[in-house]
Amino acid sequence: MKRFPIYVGLLAMVCSVGCNSHKEEKHEERTFQVTNPVYRDTSITKEYVCQVHSIRNIEIRAMEKGYLQDIRVDEGQKVKKGQMMFQIMPNIYQAELQKAKAESEAATIEYQNTKLLADNDVVSPNELALAKANYEKSKAEVALAETHLGFTNIKAPFDGILDHLHVREGSMLEEGELLTTLSDNSQMWVYFNVPEAEYLDYVMSQNKDDKKEVRLLMANNKTFNQKGVVETIEGEFNNETGNIAFRATFQNPDGILRHGETGTVLMTTPLKHAMLIPQKATFEVLDKRYVFVVDQDHIVRQKEIKVGAELSHLFVVESGLDEKDIILLEGIRLVKDSQKIAYELEQPDEVLAHLDVYAE
Repeated sequence: MKRFPIYVGLLAMVCSVGCNSHKEEKHEERTFQVTNPVYRDTSITKEYVCQVHSIRNIEIRAMEKGYLQDIRVDEGQKVKKGQMMFQIMPNIYQAELQKAKAESEAATIEYQNTKLLADNDVVSPNELALAKANYEKSKAEVALAETHLGFTNIKAPFDGILDHLHVREGSMLEEGELLTTLSDNSQMWVYFNVPEAEYLDYVMSQNKDDKKEVRLLMANNKTFNQKGVVETIEGEFNNETGNIAFRATFQNPDGILRHGETGTVLMTTPLKHAMLIPQKATFEVLDKRYVFVVDQDHIVRQKEIKVGAELSHLFVVESGLDEKDIILLEGIRLVKDSQKIAYELEQPDEVLAHLDVYAE
């Protein structure tokens, strides 16, 4: 009966040693996937929040005061250049024109009579000059009355689309009162702010004289069906943000874009001979990015890198790595600095083929 505990203890020791041995064997048998950095010609796409403006967006205001007799358009309506939009009651201005014409006829007769007398040396040249001045003034008064009358007919200055109507038929208008807003949406100006460093890269690039093409991501997360062209850069930086405004022009044949919309400008920049590594092969410590590099003795060493740009699933490395370096691809949370590992090298092309990324 006393031998039973001894056998149980021996059995427990054998199990313990066997289990630990089995765990150690499993740890030693683990093989990590590694790869090399690779150089490729690729491109990066940067995003900028933007504001969309019509190429022409103006306020339509009353040039004369008076009773709004007729509204011949509606909100959101497309109008053609010269199309009648608003009619101010013209009666007073018609009467003023008739009065001006009558005074002009009288001045014309007076001038003709004075000229006849001056030709016969009956009146002095000064009297003739005075009569002519009155005659010219009367013609100007007629032209002015015609202009005032013309302002009672408010027409579209260009093809466009109307915004909200600020008045209703029967309103008493004051001179300069806002009636509506007219937008020419055939082309759209899209403004977006660019940081100073990116502005300098843009203007100092070799192809700075070529017009840069951009895309527009709309608020519904769909890309606009026309490409835009960067045409101008504003003259000054914003001292508060450190940005400068770029302006891209988009054709808008289907009228999809409207004045005041927002979106995101997508600007693609080519990268020549860029060193690429998978993002999953990196880790971050105190705002610095690192990789594990495996040396010739299969020892992993933590190494800091400098990331120049970010792609989908990839980083563009500016410094810190060489093309021949072997970097840990997976399992970076399972190893420690200076640890010896077994690894299997996966070719960079195979790694890129399994990532959702554009690379040439």
